[in-house]
Amino acid sequence: MLPSKVSIVEVGPRDGLQNETLNLSAAQKIELINLLSKTGLKRIEAGSFVSPKWVPQMANSDEVFQALPSRTDVQYSALTPNIRGLETAIDAGVKEVAVFGSASEAFSQKNINCSISESLKRFEDVFQLADKNNIKVRGYVSCVMGCPYQGDISPKAVTQVSKALLDMGCYEISLGDTIGAGTPRATSLLLEDVLKDIPAQKLAAHFHDTYGQALVNLYKALEYGIATIDSAVAGLGGCPYAKGASGNVATEDVVYMLNGMKISSGVNMDRLLTASSYISEVLGRPPVSKAANALLAK
Repeated sequence: MLPSKVSIVEVGPRDGLQNETLNLSAAQKIELINLLSKTGLKRIEAGSFVSPKWVPQMANSDEVFQALPSRTDVQYSALTPNIRGLETAIDAGVKEVAVFGSASEAFSQKNINCSISESLKRFEDVFQLADKNNIKVRGYVSCVMGCPYQGDISPKAVTQVSKALLDMGCYEISLGDTIGAGTPRATSLLLEDVLKDIPAQKLAAHFHDTYGQALVNLYKALEYGIATIDSAVAGLGGCPYAKGASGNVATEDVVYMLNGMKISSGVNMDRLLTASSYISEVLGRPPVSKAANALLAK
């Protein structure tokens, strides 16, 4: 049965912009986030606290968070992969953070030079400090339907990592199809396994659109009762493992699909298009979103 309401987590300012070649100023990011905050979106991932050596696009996240207005109706979150990142996030006033683990051993080794189990153990200090400061922690699991190094990924591996993150203290697990390789059948096989151990209410779908499969995969996730979707305004972000491919599914495309299905998201499309137009002008290109391009052409 399809949900009647969906919560959209806007990840454009973080997962989207960190894969863009253009480094935005803090003022440009703040303007984008403020425009997104006026759309009805309740959850916005506004930055990450990682080494600027590895992700220079996120180097000014502390400045961004310190400048964002305090709102009770919008939750701003940040990615904090280690204790140092969390400490910086706390100093910047962040109230919700995210950590990530991979369902692929090869991906974990290639990207952070350690095994999956070792990567999870590194988060123990993060969870302790977050708990001490009353900070909510969300968990990302990457490569849930494919890995650029390992190929196919077992749904059982995804379930194990997801359950481990929940047991450590995450309130929600976002299942990430990092390279956008998934199909509806793969989505079904994944969710049939994960849902044996984790209720749909604690899961989110984070599907990239590299092969144009994100919307059909999201529809399949909705059929399984997943009611939280990660997306990026204007389809921000490329996929670093598939040259020239698109990355995150576009928020405009998701909202258009949900509207047509009479599923409430609380997001105003006109205001979303304003944010889409702004960031597309900054980046000097049209939105990746098909819905945005069609609606803006009218």
